[in-house]
Amino acid sequence: MITIRRADSLGLAHSNTLTLRCHFAFADYQTPQDEHEGRLRAINLGTIPSQGCYQLGPEANVDIITWLRSGSLRTGVEGFPAEAIHSGGLHLLSTGAGVHGLAWQAGANGASFIQFWLLADTEGGEPTQEAREAFPKLEDGGFRIVASGFPEDDPEEMEVIADGAPVTLRALSRVLHADIPAGEGAAYQTMQGRDLYVLVVRGGITICGMSLSEGDGAMLTQMERVVVMATQDAVVILTDVAS
Repeated sequence: MITIRRADSLGLAHSNTLTLRCHFAFADYQTPQDEHEGRLRAINLGTIPSQGCYQLGPEANVDIITWLRSGSLRTGVEGFPAEAIHSGGLHLLSTGAGVHGLAWQAGANGASFIQFWLLADTEGGEPTQEAREAFPKLEDGGFRIVASGFPEDDPEEMEVIADGAPVTLRALSRVLHADIPAGEGAAYQTMQGRDLYVLVVRGGITICGMSLSEGDGAMLTQMERVVVMATQDAVVILTDVAS
């Protein structure tokens, strides 16, 4: 089954002076029909003005992935050193037993970001953070794993951690990125009992015969394989979570 969420139907949530466009219920945006799907708690799109700040907290037992579309961000997580994130880069905060303060401050040119919240599979534990520069583009335009809680994807299991190794989630989930040229496609295979959510970051795609544009999302349930075709140069982010 496929459910489409159009960009012009997204909800709005507020944090300080920041307004988030939300694919699921979040903060002061609460609607029963838009509750989170499986272990995917939230997908939020935000823009921070020059030197502006997005603050949260406290949070616990959730993995928060911030993918930077443009501009720059400097993180401020209590108990951790600040990280500088640039366009295409990614920051992961696994909140574990809890962190009291979280902040992302934009640089001189502001910042546009997409944030994914994934419910952890186990509660507690020490909080952790990781950051990555922009991931190298795959030559075939396919999906690259940028975050994963699957043991087989763990970069620590590799003898050498190469550029583009995924950050490690506490949820048995994956987040994948694809940069697909117009007229080409990307395929992904999962297993039973999983939910997939496809987010169009840029461009246009077709999926299951339906057209999606920038900002649109598609939830796929009871489907183990998805093929995304680009009708124009497209950037797509896919989440794979337990139902």
